[in-house]
Amino acid sequence: MFERAGRGNRAVILHPVFVGSGLETLDEFQELCRSAGVDVAAVLKAPRDRPDARFFVGSGKIDEVSEQVSATGADLVLVSRPLSAIQERNIEKQCQCRVLDRTTLILDIFAQRARSHEGKLQVELAQLRHISTRLVRGWTHLERQKGGIGLRGPGETQLETDRRLIGQRIRYLKARLEKVRQQRAQSRRRRERAQVFTVALVGYTNAGKSTLFNALTDANVGTQDMLFATLDPTVRQLPNIPTGNVLLVDTVGFVADLPHELIAAFHATLQETREADLLLHVIDASDPFHQQREHDVEGVLESVHASDIPIVRVFNKIDLVDRPVSTRLDAEGRVERIDVSALHGSGLEELKEAIALRLKGERIRTWISLEGRHAKLRSQLFDLGAVEEEKVNDNGQWLLHVNLSHQDAEQLGRMPGAEGLLVRDDILSLSALAARQGEA
Repeated sequence: MFERAGRGNRAVILHPVFVGSGLETLDEFQELCRSAGVDVAAVLKAPRDRPDARFFVGSGKIDEVSEQVSATGADLVLVSRPLSAIQERNIEKQCQCRVLDRTTLILDIFAQRARSHEGKLQVELAQLRHISTRLVRGWTHLERQKGGIGLRGPGETQLETDRRLIGQRIRYLKARLEKVRQQRAQSRRRRERAQVFTVALVGYTNAGKSTLFNALTDANVGTQDMLFATLDPTVRQLPNIPTGNVLLVDTVGFVADLPHELIAAFHATLQETREADLLLHVIDASDPFHQQREHDVEGVLESVHASDIPIVRVFNKIDLVDRPVSTRLDAEGRVERIDVSALHGSGLEELKEAIALRLKGERIRTWISLEGRHAKLRSQLFDLGAVEEEKVNDNGQWLLHVNLSHQDAEQLGRMPGAEGLLVRDDILSLSALAARQGEA
């Protein structure tokens, strides 16, 4: 064992490089370090064909890292890849200082950025889930005592006690966040009753989402040139949109290989993304690796079940690449891409027009007829706040005037059991009817 430094931000970066991976991951990790307030003392690259089970990199490279730690007086070693608990412990033992991997660093940044009560709960939940897999490296000296007179230990070790207490805290945080989720669901139903659309900004971290949010809503959300400058979601009304009331949501930025702990913990926040009527995927046009960033964001959207939501790609920062404002249409004549400069205001009016045009076709508003066998569907529609008016005809059928999004229609179609299949057919026919009415 060794005495870990209680504080200190001076670090040596260890960056394993595998065949086919570019140095852009090192640039991004250094940006993460800057966002966390790290003072980088040295950077060491470690070419590898595959990870080593003991240190992730070779033992010779770890000796080199240890020498750099001693020479620079570093307080910790930061590794740009996720490590297993045993790999962290082995590197710590060799270098005699704290070791943090990429996941832990991102969790630390989120802990610094969280401002709302909900955000703090989510970060704590993510940290506890991550720590629970690594308790053994901090408690290797607290094993159950051997048997014999005077040497019989307690019923459980300190490690087991900590695991139990962490488990209790995790259950408590999950219960609190479930209440947040229910509150958000109620707010969403109220918005739908008032026919309020929701548009969410998504994209890679530091793509300029908050700057675009401010430019579109005249808000004053903090903008900084660093990763994860925005953590807690912000909602403002989008003015001067001909479709009526539209809310714009500024969400947390995504990053490659976003830790699973964060995706799981930020369920309530990501709910805003999943339940939006339209997504604006903000892309940094000046980023030479923007295609890979787009792929990373699409992967996160798929993991949070938001990949089916209509999306418009917004290429921001065109002022940095000397590109004019332009739009690109899909095969159906809808805007699928638009170039803007949020900083200078170029292309914002065109973007608002694109939002209005896309939202007009994203809701189903029509009369439907339901028989007695569709009682569960009727109940679900009322729960969603999608029923604007109800009548009963001479045959005893319900006549409902519904106003719901295509996402809600798809959700209703996923009801379990045989009735779920029946409802799915009804929803599909309802959507087709709405489309025909729109064409007419």
